[in-house]
Amino acid sequence: MSRVRSHLRALGSYALLVWSVMIDIRRHGLDIREISKHIVAIGIRSLPIVLLTAVFTGMVLALQTAYGLQRFGAKNYVGNLVGLALARELGPVLTAVMVCGRVGAGIAAELASMVVTEQVDAIRALGGDPIRRLVTPRLVAGVISMPLLAGTALLIGIGGGMVVAVGELGISAHQYYRSYLYAVQIRDVVDGLIKSLSFGGIVVSIACYKGLACRGGTEEVGRTTTSAVVTGSLAVFVSNYFITKLLIILNFK
Repeated sequence: MSRVRSHLRALGSYALLVWSVMIDIRRHGLDIREISKHIVAIGIRSLPIVLLTAVFTGMVLALQTAYGLQRFGAKNYVGNLVGLALARELGPVLTAVMVCGRVGAGIAAELASMVVTEQVDAIRALGGDPIRRLVTPRLVAGVISMPLLAGTALLIGIGGGMVVAVGELGISAHQYYRSYLYAVQIRDVVDGLIKSLSFGGIVVSIACYKGLACRGGTEEVGRTTTSAVVTGSLAVFVSNYFITKLLIILNFK
């Protein structure tokens, strides 16, 4: 029961952090300069790892789907499956996991270091608000950056699948492109971007919460960083199910 109460307290503290960010945005608006700085850190600097993951995911998807479909003489439908998988699931989820591993760890380590060296207390002593200074710009930047990263990953992943389809499977680029357009609708892409927007908020907010909740000496910084990455990644997978379920219900209304 003590562990259950501890987890519930942590969940309540996390909800209060997110609520404090919403109140801060309502009262003080957005600091565009700070948000732009964190968009560069979260979005642009994450592009290489996200694009590398996307291109090889598209290539592997094309190989695997072609291997399964050729048994039924349906190898030409590779573009359909690659496009749908990347647009609705793998693009948003893998992008979020990669960003969580790179950006989430960095945010948690930075904020945890500020806590243990009493820099956060210094901000409060000088009349500043740690939420305003440290959390809000990062959270808004994460929400903005993640859909842009996922959209770019979708395009690169489709391109990787096309390379395999043309180079190894004997499918023409036009045929691959047409099968993709036939299967993937605007709604599929929009749903994937909605997921990415949600994942951006989840990953960054968890990293900020873990960093600010760090207690103890510098040895706790490493544990906090690990916890932020593990918790953020699990939250992405768990929330993905519920967001997918909600989007399916809304699509059929």
